[in-house]
Amino acid sequence: AQAQVKQSYINPVETFNTNVLGTINILEAARKSNSIKAILVITSDKCYKNNETKHAYKEDDKLGGNDPYSSSKACAEHISRSFYKSFFMENNIGLATARSGNVIGGGDWSSDRLIPDIVRSWIKSKPVMIRSPGSVRPWQHVMEPIYGYLKLTEEIWENPFDFSGGWNFGPEEEDAKSVEWISKTMIDKWGSSVGVKFANEDNLHEANYLKLNCSKAKSKLNWQPKLNVSEALDYIVDWYNKYQSNQNPRDILLNQINNYISK
Repeated sequence: AQAQVKQSYINPVETFNTNVLGTINILEAARKSNSIKAILVITSDKCYKNNETKHAYKEDDKLGGNDPYSSSKACAEHISRSFYKSFFMENNIGLATARSGNVIGGGDWSSDRLIPDIVRSWIKSKPVMIRSPGSVRPWQHVMEPIYGYLKLTEEIWENPFDFSGGWNFGPEEEDAKSVEWISKTMIDKWGSSVGVKFANEDNLHEANYLKLNCSKAKSKLNWQPKLNVSEALDYIVDWYNKYQSNQNPRDILLNQINNYISK
């Protein structure tokens, strides 16, 4: 996937080719396979038509997007539903789409992403430059949606008709925090004197307020978040600190996975 809003403005053709035609190619390959039983397409919480209210989006809310990234993810949702209704449902093959929140975790070095930008600034002892400090997002540790994806795929396999369709995986509603809150909390957890600076706005058409309603996953999958946002940031600070002290990244990650599983 092309997973970056800013990159979608720089290269919209690549974004649509990857997220739209790429989805079609994968589903067409699955359609021509005689062994596929369960398909899970990961899209984004940004696939919803955002009306900038305090409303937490549910799976049956309208899809849409103003920026190329969000639009491409809404397209991937429509394509997935079309393939399911046209080809997979009649053959008892399950197809679900998963829409997770702003996924964060140790080991992410992507450009133009909040946590990696903070870490790079921290390593260089430079102030963190952030944009859209007031924007609210449903932050969650990467292990949370992956746990949901695994449970969902298992259920699609066992009962394709009942578990096909859209699914939200996000944090508890009170854990949707602003960009500024995440930035300052990360720095506090390091005990660092590195400050925060607000960059000039990019004039990107990004949503200012975004939350997910995950009651469907909680009730039908018995899934729920195990980490609040503060605990998620503890995992992240722990990962990067240990990485900076030359500990093996695989060992750091496996220890965190085992700790998560114990919850």
